[in-house]
Amino acid sequence: QVQLVESGGGLVQAGGSLRVSCAASGGTFSSYGMGWFRQAPGKEREFVAAISWISTTRYADSVKGRFTISRDNAKNTVYLQMNSLKPEDTAVYYCAAGRGDYVDWSRYPYWGQGTQVTVSS
Repeated sequence: QVQLVESGGGLVQAGGSLRVSCAASGGTFSSYGMGWFRQAPGKEREFVAAISWISTTRYADSVKGRFTISRDNAKNTVYLQMNSLKPEDTAVYYCAAGRGDYVDWSRYPYWGQGTQVTVSS
């Protein structure tokens, strides 16, 4: 069983930067694909970024060029560096672990509790 704990959310002004982290325990982190998803009030959960076990990455078009996903297998942690933040990036950000770097959230069996990111205009 894999446990995931996100941290690093907060309030930031538009144009600012924030890095959220997701610490994993209870599994072989280096073998998992990891994903970041977000959900804003009244909206569906949406894909943000994913990284495979060999560190290939993929991004949603809405964050490409602004967000960077990375992983540190020695620390069992995946990161999401968010730059040039916009008010529309405001959401609860969740990390997920699975067998691959999927875009489809339903393919991830393990989820963190989420961390709030709020971008003020």
